[in-house]
Amino acid sequence: MTRLGRTSATALSALTVAGLLAGCGSGEASGAEALTVYSAQHESLVRTMLEGFTDETGIELEFRDANDAELANQIVQEGDASPADVFLTENSPSIDILDREGLLAPLEQSTLDQVDEQFRPGSGNWTGFAARSTVLVYNPEVLPEAELPASILDLARPEWEGRVGIAAGGPDFQAIVSAVLALRGEEETRAWLEGLERNAGVYQSNTAVMVAADEGEIDAGIMYHYYWYRDQAENALKGDDARLHLFRNQDPGAFVSVSGAGVLASSDQPEEAQQLVAYLTSPAAQERLAESTALEYAVGTGVASADVLPPLADLQAPDVDPGSLDQQRVTELMQEVGLL
Repeated sequence: MTRLGRTSATALSALTVAGLLAGCGSGEASGAEALTVYSAQHESLVRTMLEGFTDETGIELEFRDANDAELANQIVQEGDASPADVFLTENSPSIDILDREGLLAPLEQSTLDQVDEQFRPGSGNWTGFAARSTVLVYNPEVLPEAELPASILDLARPEWEGRVGIAAGGPDFQAIVSAVLALRGEEETRAWLEGLERNAGVYQSNTAVMVAADEGEIDAGIMYHYYWYRDQAENALKGDDARLHLFRNQDPGAFVSVSGAGVLASSDQPEEAQQLVAYLTSPAAQERLAESTALEYAVGTGVASADVLPPLADLQAPDVDPGSLDQQRVTELMQEVGLL
C-alpha cells in the first residue's frame, strides 16, 4: 500500500508533544531513554491515539516507520539486539511472526482486558488496537446490486474473468488471503488464488482499486472499508460513483483485520513499553481513534466507532483468531500461483 510522506525504516522521527511534564510527577521517567517504536500503522493515526502519552507519563517516544513486513523482518534479524521497545503493525500477520519467534513479552492482563477478546490472540503476547473490514467496492451503474457475488470466493469463478481488481502486493490483501487460508484451508485457498490470478487486474494500492471500480475499469475490487469512507468524508473526490458491498454471513470476505501492538521481549524499558500499549488500548486513545478522520474501527471494550461506520456486530465477521494467520504460507502460495 502506498504511504505518502512515510520516512524510511532507518530514520528516527521524534513524537513532538507540547508541554512535557516538569518537576516530580508520579509518571515522570526521569533519566530514561526514549522508547523506540517500530510502527507500520498510518503515522497520523498513531500520533493521534498517543496524544497526551508523554504529558501523562513523562516518557518520550521515537518512531521508526516502514511497512509491516519490512519492520518484522528487521526485528527478526536484529534479534535480542533490536533497539525496538514496541512494535505496531497495520495488519496482524507480521506481529504474529514475532510472537511465533518468541520475540514478544506477555502483555499485562489489565491491558488485554481493555480490548474485546476477538481482536487479540490467544497467546496474550500482543493485542489489537484498531480494526478494518474487508469490503467489495463497485459501481452500481456497472454492476447492479442483484448481480453482486454472495461470497468473496465467487470472484475466482470463470464468469469474473477481467472484472476484478486487487492490490496483490499490499499487506491488506495478503492479510485477507491469510484469513481465507485460516478459514478454508490450503487447497481451497490455492484454487481461489489461481482463479484471481486469471480474473483480476493487479493495482498498486487500495485507492487505485477504488478508482478503477468507480470509473468502470473493473466491475468490483477487494479492499478495506476505510478508503471509501475517508473519500466520502472528503466529498468523494476519487469515488463519487463507487459503493461498498458487505459480504456478512461469516464469509471470508467479511474478515475484520486488526492492527497489532506488542512489547519486545528484548526491550530494556519493559515497564514503560507496557505503559505505551496500555495507553494505546485505553478508552481515551480508543475514543480518539473513533473521533479521528482515520475511520478505522475502535476495538476497545465498550468504545463505539465512528457513527458513519456500520457497527462491528453488523458486519457478521467470521471467527478468526488473529494469532492464527500464516503470512509466510500466504506469500508462498501467492508466489506459486503468480500473484507475487
